[in-house]
Amino acid sequence: MTKTRDEAWEALALHPDPTLAELFDADEDRVDKLSARLELAEGGILFDWSKTHLTDGLLADFEALAEAAGFAEMRAKLFAGEVVNPTEGRAAEHSALRGVGKDSSVEEAEALRHRMKLLVEAIHAGALGEVKHLIHVGIGGSALGPALAVDALSRDLALVDVHVVSNIDGVALEEAFAACDPATTLVAVASKTFTTIETMTNAHSALKWLADNGVSDPTGRVIALTAAPEKAVEWGVDETRILPFAESVGGRYSMWSSIGFPIAIAVGWEDFEHMLDGAARVDAHFRDTDGRDNLPLRAAFADIFYTRLRGAQTRAVFAYDERLRLLPDYLQQLEMESNGKRVTVAGEPSGPTAPITWGGVGTDAQHAVFQLLHQGTHLVPIDFIASIAPGDELDPAHHHILLMNCFAQGAALMSGRQSDDPHRSYPGNRPSATILVDDLDAATFGALIAFAEHRTFANAVLMDINPFDQFGVELGKEIAKKIEAGGEKFDASTEALLKAAGLS
Repeated sequence: MTKTRDEAWEALALHPDPTLAELFDADEDRVDKLSARLELAEGGILFDWSKTHLTDGLLADFEALAEAAGFAEMRAKLFAGEVVNPTEGRAAEHSALRGVGKDSSVEEAEALRHRMKLLVEAIHAGALGEVKHLIHVGIGGSALGPALAVDALSRDLALVDVHVVSNIDGVALEEAFAACDPATTLVAVASKTFTTIETMTNAHSALKWLADNGVSDPTGRVIALTAAPEKAVEWGVDETRILPFAESVGGRYSMWSSIGFPIAIAVGWEDFEHMLDGAARVDAHFRDTDGRDNLPLRAAFADIFYTRLRGAQTRAVFAYDERLRLLPDYLQQLEMESNGKRVTVAGEPSGPTAPITWGGVGTDAQHAVFQLLHQGTHLVPIDFIASIAPGDELDPAHHHILLMNCFAQGAALMSGRQSDDPHRSYPGNRPSATILVDDLDAATFGALIAFAEHRTFANAVLMDINPFDQFGVELGKEIAKKIEAGGEKFDASTEALLKAAGLS
């Protein structure tokens, strides 16, 4: 008998709460049941949820919740290019950029990608003169995704030195200026509407820097990445240097579009295509696999278990790989802007939604925040991410120590250690999942990001919220505009701060 949402939640709430040690003692096949491997064209990714509190019974009831939530129907709408963002009446077609989606959208994406490929290859071939540097200005998804990908994939050899600038604080832009030669620098302006105040202010300052340093045609050094090409033309960008993307692609899902231009410039077109291919492999898995075998959905089951049923307010991500040092920043926007909501799709009050996403890089984080994770009072489910193959060519001892620390932390969090001295006692029973890649190449990187995207979507469907709008970011912007325009009165604290800063 099919359950309703309420019945599914009620069934989930009735489950007992054994410790992780008890779960392992009760089921010798636990690791096999809760681990799965996703194969890519070369290599693959191992996912291990055995150190979470998921059980066969919980998974069965979560599958019932997914059915009651209409997960299969919502997933079908996502890939069919139908409206899945009801508050804005939009589709969400980031998977079409990778070749998985509505046929017409895939064809349009292929045409736009070919346009970008021609420009990228022309720049690498010297058609725009010698290009050693790119200053990429954007904000939010227009910056976080490119910054992560460039940092992760171009450490061996960057074909062009890329600097991603998002902050309106001029210190960030000046830092990029100091690292670049104006005579060999291009500027990419990434803005969906080509009106974002932080991005356009930084773009104007970048053009002034070029002009002040002897570049005769600063606008001719600009590449525009936008869903509003007509705005870029009005701004003065040559049509041949405008790379459009579809309106149905949200900012935090946009690195696969022309927003990925700085990635392709840094790593080369072949690796950019490999990144898309890895993501497409996850798209196909997510689209075609049901129930607990669907890996992003299974991850969402664990997420929901801890936030809704165990009251966890945060989720931590620790990459034991320096190349993924920016991953927690990227996931913060993806998860918290998508699912940081307080009402359901119908506008009714929801239960707990997105936890606070945070994290760091191992082994640095072990000496900074792991005290709280081992002995603090908060329940914090953790994802560990590591690569079997090293990203360096130093003594293998470096990577061996890195991996040993990663696996040891998961083991210690689970088992703990009892002591008569309360200061030296570790309670254990603290959950973690591990994502272990064979090697962090472009395809694997793409697969990891697509996995995170679909995990976020699956969470939203189970919680009955819309992950594709972000109205919560607008109010502060509106007030900032009122401050700039003048004539408005604010609360006494804000008025005092404006006066102290000389803004009123």
